[in-house]
Amino acid sequence: MRLRKRKRCFPSCSSLHKVDEDEPYWRQRKEDEELEWSHNSTHLISHLAQCLRGFFHRSSAKRNHKFVDHPLSPLQEQRLQRLQERLQVPFDETRPDHQEALRALWQCAFPDVALKGLISDQWKDMGWQGPNPSTDFRGCGFISLENLLFFARTYPASFQRLLFKQGGHRATWEYPFAVAGINVSFMLIQMLDLCSVKPRCLPGINFVKLLEEDEEAYDVLYCIAFEMMDAQWLAMHASYMNFNDVLQATRVQLEKELCLEDLHRMKDLPSYNLLYHWQ
Repeated sequence: MRLRKRKRCFPSCSSLHKVDEDEPYWRQRKEDEELEWSHNSTHLISHLAQCLRGFFHRSSAKRNHKFVDHPLSPLQEQRLQRLQERLQVPFDETRPDHQEALRALWQCAFPDVALKGLISDQWKDMGWQGPNPSTDFRGCGFISLENLLFFARTYPASFQRLLFKQGGHRATWEYPFAVAGINVSFMLIQMLDLCSVKPRCLPGINFVKLLEEDEEAYDVLYCIAFEMMDAQWLAMHASYMNFNDVLQATRVQLEKELCLEDLHRMKDLPSYNLLYHWQ
């Protein structure tokens, strides 16, 4: 398969620098270009991964939430610290437990297909950039694998539907599932202000309250966010060049839900039912 070469419209994930000046030009040109498509195209998945991750620098700069100092209960503080400790764990392809988690994810995704190895072209079928998924975890760490595995085990019908793009009228150029999943993890970390000592924005403060009620609140919220992202994708009739816009719309909607009054449990989120629509 051949793709026409063009200048990258966004920076690589690791750098998170400013967007190139020619982004509007390429967005305008995308409708006029005819690309040959293959779902197994490593080049296209790599290009999309670069586009997805450039989203975060711009979106964080646009946030104008009023920061407040909210005291934490002992249980909130304890559970938040545990979650933040998870954020500090990088993915290590030499660790047996990390290897086992990766194999478990494959088994959940393709239970009837034997995995040939932790480095194999088979991983591209799940939407990784190349034959070695470990290279995609560098931007978000082991928690992004934990998120995907939690999704697969807790809500298997939803996981399979998103993995195989089974619902709605899908685009010709779909987002790669695994790469998108990592970006959803990163979006949540930023949106909830989890890298601070404690969240100071209203969505983050309300999230910590939910965390007190349910220690798995972050993992469940990840699954909700992934479902919301796919719903936005379908509603916007998006294709791969629109993914940044879809992720931005998902973040805005999720922030609104986390700012609602009388939010006491994860089930109180309006989008919570998305997880059971396909169960």
